[in-house]
Amino acid sequence: MAEITAAAVKALREKTDLPMMECKKALTEAGGDEQKAIAILKEMFKKVQEKRADNVTAEGRIFMAIRPDASEAALVEIQCESAPVATGEVLQKFGQAMVDQLLAGPGAADPAALMSQKAAGAAQTFQEQYEEIVNKIREKIVVNRVLRVSGVVGGYVHHDFKMGVLFVAAGTPKNDSILRDVAMHIAALNPLVTFPEQLDPALVATERDRLRNEALASGKKENMVDKIVEGQLKRWFGEQHVLVMQPFAKDDKKIVGDALAEGGVQAVSYVRWKVGG
Repeated sequence: MAEITAAAVKALREKTDLPMMECKKALTEAGGDEQKAIAILKEMFKKVQEKRADNVTAEGRIFMAIRPDASEAALVEIQCESAPVATGEVLQKFGQAMVDQLLAGPGAADPAALMSQKAAGAAQTFQEQYEEIVNKIREKIVVNRVLRVSGVVGGYVHHDFKMGVLFVAAGTPKNDSILRDVAMHIAALNPLVTFPEQLDPALVATERDRLRNEALASGKKENMVDKIVEGQLKRWFGEQHVLVMQPFAKDDKKIVGDALAEGGVQAVSYVRWKVGG
């Protein structure tokens, strides 16, 4: 049996960043052959995955990247088991590299497609990096969602990194803050749809009829009823969590749609992610 020296164990530890005892065990199994030992350590990833497959990943982090000209943006959600891992430097660097690649690279339809890519200048694919991280941390980690959008895009990630929003608009913003301000509004007030037209038409018709009948019953003149109903419907749309009709979080004297118009843009769509959501 080949002698496993402390120097050999230390050298393998420095290359893999795995525990000394694991490195010694792998070298022993490999008969002192460092390359075989590295292969053995990589195989351990599968064992860690199998052992922790049923563990709950209730923690995690959302990563965001936006082009300087606001023409595109990307989100990546990574879930894990514990808060220390979610807030740790290893996951932070890995996730940010992934979302930067998603934005700058060819794109990816799903996490697997992104994991197969390499960041600019990187020696390993994200999948290879991921396997090393799981081997080192010994915790279940899941790259859960990836997304890239185009348009006039603003974004916001909450300070705990557990919620991220991308807001897509059309037009030319008159100031640098309007897109981010609306993204923050979406994070805080959680609209359900962007426009009234996206609500259930039957629900809208029922409410319109109710308001009309109520106005007529109160003695309002027939020729004024439609105008009254439309005004009341606008407030109701806000109550139904329609983004453009909600009072703007930054200035509730105006609705979001009006704030956007003043800022030179119109709403198109949005995504609002919450870790595990």
